[in-house]
Amino acid sequence: MNFQQRIQHYYNELSSSDKHLLNYIESHYSTMGDISITQLSEEANVSTSTIVRCMKKLHYRGFTDFKFQFISEKSQQFPGALEKIKNIDSQIQSAIFKNQEEVINTLNYLDSSLIEDALVAVKYSKKITIFARGFSEHISNEMTVKLQLLDKHCEEHTDPNIIRIKSRKFTRDDLVIFVSLNGETEELVEAAQFCKQNNVKTILLTTNKESSLFRLCDINLLGYKSKQSFFPDYEVRSRLPLQVLARIFLDAYVIRFK
Repeated sequence: MNFQQRIQHYYNELSSSDKHLLNYIESHYSTMGDISITQLSEEANVSTSTIVRCMKKLHYRGFTDFKFQFISEKSQQFPGALEKIKNIDSQIQSAIFKNQEEVINTLNYLDSSLIEDALVAVKYSKKITIFARGFSEHISNEMTVKLQLLDKHCEEHTDPNIIRIKSRKFTRDDLVIFVSLNGETEELVEAAQFCKQNNVKTILLTTNKESSLFRLCDINLLGYKSKQSFFPDYEVRSRLPLQVLARIFLDAYVIRFK
């Protein structure tokens, strides 16, 4: 497993200090190859022993082993692919690298067993309902159309009141897919709570492993959201990580079952 997959796989075993440390590492991903354990301890405001324990929980032998494997993984990620943009304005480069970061880290988060579980859930579901709000609706719409083309009984709902009403009526024959960048949209969380109470199978596409939806849903497909935003005053963050997850998920379904 790579670094992101280890985080996802062992996340429930981590302490709050571990999660704080890993959030810091993910937020400063580009500098991790050159940092010492002492520097990381000072900058992340955790003890060196916490760092070592955390790395062992992720099944590294220690911090040195983490760094070695981290550098190895990083060197294999599209080497030289962006050489052609080296003469572009540095600020535009940062926008390009932001998108590269989201795609690469989302791919690194992919867990084959979770994808297989999601594919099987779709295959054997009698009816699929997709819930989304805001910019995520573009992704849920594409998913709905493609699933319908694959002869699945699938519908999409984006209205808060309809989401609340529908979620109370699901049975075990239903499969509900949530598409949510931050995983905290009120009506989606409420719908997921009803699904859990009624033993309704759920799949989530999100970038927030700390979210309410992540805790409530059965199968979580996790993407990576960059901390950088070029529209900081508005809630219009790119859904690129969710788009990547949705396309891989649907393409995999076609490959596996069609």
